[in-house]
Amino acid sequence: MNQKQIFELMEKFKECKLENLIIESEGFKISLRNGRSNLAPLVDQNTTAPAYLSENQQTNTVSKSKATLGLEISSEDSASNGEIIRAPIVGSFYRSPGPDSPPFVEEGSVVGVGEPICIIEAMKIMNKLEAEFSCEIIRILAESGQMVEYGAPLFEVRRA
Repeated sequence: MNQKQIFELMEKFKECKLENLIIESEGFKISLRNGRSNLAPLVDQNTTAPAYLSENQQTNTVSKSKATLGLEISSEDSASNGEIIRAPIVGSFYRSPGPDSPPFVEEGSVVGVGEPICIIEAMKIMNKLEAEFSCEIIRILAESGQMVEYGAPLFEVRRA
């Protein structure tokens, strides 16, 4: 997708009534959001934000490789001194690797760095999310099979 096509897509997106749109093609991923939504923009090219984005847009860009998806963590949303792990992408949240498999974590589970905690399916791609630090799962905030938006709370955790 070239720069002209992206700008045409952006103009068409402004005219439609969609809340958000994600397009992925051969190592390039772009997500557009309408001002009515609280989603943050997402562009993934495995390295840095494209040069045609403004400096402000580049600052808001999430740029991670497909192999390692970062988790946004916030402590201000919790009343129990825990931290909130939020969805790094839009997709379907799954607690287990398969329908007949046990969940990766349960409330009370302690996980180490790099251990899987859930899967978010986006555009038929299963993205396994791993713990970025050792922690105890205090609460699971999303239901398995639920569609989650970028920044949606998934887990409340306490650092171990």
